[in-house]
Amino acid sequence: MEIDHIFIFSDSKGREADQLVEFGLTEGSSRVHPGQGTTNRKFYFENFFLEILWVINEKEIQSEQTSVTRLWDRSQFLKNEYSRFGLCLVNSNATDTLFKQSEIYQPDYFPEGMSIDIITNENYPKLPWTFRLPYRGDQKPHTEPTEHQNGIKKLTGTEFEIPPDLDEDVFINHFQNFGHINFNKTNRLHLTLEFDHCSQKKSKIFSELNLTIKY
Repeated sequence: MEIDHIFIFSDSKGREADQLVEFGLTEGSSRVHPGQGTTNRKFYFENFFLEILWVINEKEIQSEQTSVTRLWDRSQFLKNEYSRFGLCLVNSNATDTLFKQSEIYQPDYFPEGMSIDIITNENYPKLPWTFRLPYRGDQKPHTEPTEHQNGIKKLTGTEFEIPPDLDEDVFINHFQNFGHINFNKTNRLHLTLEFDHCSQKKSKIFSELNLTIKY
């Protein structure tokens, strides 16, 4: 089970991403999601990308088509204390069991018939919003920048911190045989990304993103 990308909802129109640039990350392209009411800023690495996501059209994100995603609820994380994180897994055989009873989302920005499998974790909103894209097998290589001033190259570990009283082992157990994706029970909602097996033995906390980067 591999991670395609992770998003973090912003409450400041993506300005938190400026801290990532100052940290030495090279920013990639951005895009608007028509019909979904969101846009982003992205940072690419050798095997993964990090997306800072925010709402630009409240009517679209709360429309009947998009409401199935519960993304609007996620975007209101400061008010409802939901997890602001989204976990996109590579579409492979390893994810089939996890997504066996998932919801189907057909966004406007995908061709008709190409949908996203989503696990909204609606009953456990302190877990990350989890999904996989329709693409399977080898994909066309992207041309995004992956060289960064601070030398970070490859994602090697991910840890989601979740509340100690959250009793949702059915979801978490799907990841127990994949040591690079971990869920640890603490007193905060936080994401830690480890790059290059922490070869530089450094770390940086981005409090406005509830994010720690170890490298």
